[in-house]
Amino acid sequence: MSLLKGTSIYSIFTGTCPVCQEESMYVKSNPYKLNSTLKMHERCSNCGTKYKIEPSFFYGAMYVSYGVGVAFSVAAFIIAYYFFGASLLTSFFSIVFTLVFFMPVIMRLSRNIWINLFMKYDKNAGKA
Repeated sequence: MSLLKGTSIYSIFTGTCPVCQEESMYVKSNPYKLNSTLKMHERCSNCGTKYKIEPSFFYGAMYVSYGVGVAFSVAAFIIAYYFFGASLLTSFFSIVFTLVFFMPVIMRLSRNIWINLFMKYDKNAGKA
């Protein structure tokens, strides 16, 4: 993954600061700690980037989560129906299970994608 450092892809998949990519944006790294799935630091301790640009900034991530959820659903359907030969009903239940099981991951990925649309990597960020 370190080969991708300096790209938005790196920040999206690791959940690091989109500007310096040195610190996790989230208080807890495990998205399955459900009481703190979306708890974020206010600022990056390395470069000082403020994550919440404005109040309700991450409401836009809801639109991204729809697309990410559709991608997970399509993947679950293809795996269940074509690879395992499941019926349509079983494929439907596998989609529901996938969406419920991966919901914390989908929510974090959506936030990471959303913030990376507005902030770009700066290799000199945080260096005094």
